[in-house]
Amino acid sequence: MSATLEVRNLTVGFRQDGRVTQAVKGVSFNVGRGETVALVGESGSGKSVTALSTVSLLGDSAEVGGSVLYNGEEMIGANESVLRKVRGNDISFIFQEPMTSLNPLHTLEKQLGESLALHQGLTGDAARARILELLTKVGIRDPETRLGAYPHQLSGGQRQRVMIAMALANGPDLLIADEPTTALDVTIQAQILELLAELKQSEDMSLLFITHDLGIVRRIADRVCVMKNGEIVETGPTETVFANPQHPYTQMLLSAESTGHPEPVRPGAEDVVMTENLRIWFPIQRGFLKKTVGYVKAVNEANLSVRAGETLGIVGESGSGKTTLALAIMRLIHSDGKITFRGSDIRNWKTRQLRRLRNEMQIVFQDPYGSLSPRMTCEQIIAEGLNVHGSPDGRPFRTLVEEVMTEVGLDPAMMHRYPHEFSGGQRQRIAIARAMVLRPRLVVLDEPTSALDMTVQVQIVNLLRDLQRKHDLAYLFISHDLKVVRAMSHKLIVMKQGDVVEAGDAESVFANPQSTYTRTLLAAAFETPGA
Repeated sequence: MSATLEVRNLTVGFRQDGRVTQAVKGVSFNVGRGETVALVGESGSGKSVTALSTVSLLGDSAEVGGSVLYNGEEMIGANESVLRKVRGNDISFIFQEPMTSLNPLHTLEKQLGESLALHQGLTGDAARARILELLTKVGIRDPETRLGAYPHQLSGGQRQRVMIAMALANGPDLLIADEPTTALDVTIQAQILELLAELKQSEDMSLLFITHDLGIVRRIADRVCVMKNGEIVETGPTETVFANPQHPYTQMLLSAESTGHPEPVRPGAEDVVMTENLRIWFPIQRGFLKKTVGYVKAVNEANLSVRAGETLGIVGESGSGKTTLALAIMRLIHSDGKITFRGSDIRNWKTRQLRRLRNEMQIVFQDPYGSLSPRMTCEQIIAEGLNVHGSPDGRPFRTLVEEVMTEVGLDPAMMHRYPHEFSGGQRQRIAIARAMVLRPRLVVLDEPTSALDMTVQVQIVNLLRDLQRKHDLAYLFISHDLKVVRAMSHKLIVMKQGDVVEAGDAESVFANPQSTYTRTLLAAAFETPGA
């Protein structure tokens, strides 16, 4: 098999303050014509830096050595005119987060048209015809109605399809997909992977797929290169590496999966939160007088209960109402229906009454990068709630911060550092510590592991189970990762377009799902390779 891309002894270092930090150290691999090669490893292993090096997209602070051949032509040190021809034309990229890659001020037609005009000279009706062809090819329904749409008007899956259309616009030989499904729901993820496989075959492309999810690698890759600390520690045919991994790091990655079950709920545990016929409808208002002409029905008639020491898993695709339901339970958005918290009906409580409860209800968000202030130290972030609600037991704030940092697996000596000085897993531990320092009774966990590497996910799941057991906490666990949900949850509700389509004991739902939609979710999450 002839190689579309040949990487030989690639080294990449970044200059900062007179020093050079090596990010990639002597990496070598090939991508053959029509082949899918996966670069696998945890955050910071050098995967994305390696990919960006192929067409010199690293910036002036990078020092790049070695060789990168595209169809036999050297890319390292190539002049700008050669690189401009290759970038986006012969070698295209799909990135992880389409909202940061798409311009929020431009319509889809304009963004897709820019690439066609630059590389193919297509404008006007010819460009529009090609854009419609591309949108149809990537599965955008009624593409004529979407040409004038802006990125925020599309779902996450639709935005990623548009990114794929942009990457395909000029018929590339090589498509580099950098974590393209990490932020997507399991069913959408399965659709995107299937689409990429179909397009690779129909367009006769090679694919370099970058991910930390080994389940995806097993599903789509012909060969896999495992990276750690800037080096490839193992490489080979996917089935061979998965069946008989040689390197200890590969063995660790393959075994990194959240398993087990939470501790049983103790007999007689109190009901921490209950809802009856909870409904969240947002009015659609039009005209000068803001007349209500309809409603966005975010959640319809949700009934649930969570006891002390119990986890209720809430699953469903983006837009199904999962987070909206949790926010309503915490009385952060308006809702209709009964909400009972520790025996008190709080649906009509005013702000002053609710303030007394806030220390008993806490939330941990999905993104540890975005939920922590970059201008505050670790100590200030964790003590933020204490400054509002006071010490739960009268002890000094610093003592409580030191105690909770130790409890979540952080060294109290690091309390004076800022968020950027911590890894992703450590940042999520800080977010958990901020919630736990107030000793809450109910904690909402909104996708707390989705932005983390697989090995870090396992650590965070184990930490959350330990904290629940120690403090008898009630959890609302929102996630689209059903493997993590299974490891965390006692009970489960499945949501679709605002409706609870299935509810019950978690293991019963996993073993014998009654709803067609639940069966679809489980099939997407637990599909075996080749199935």
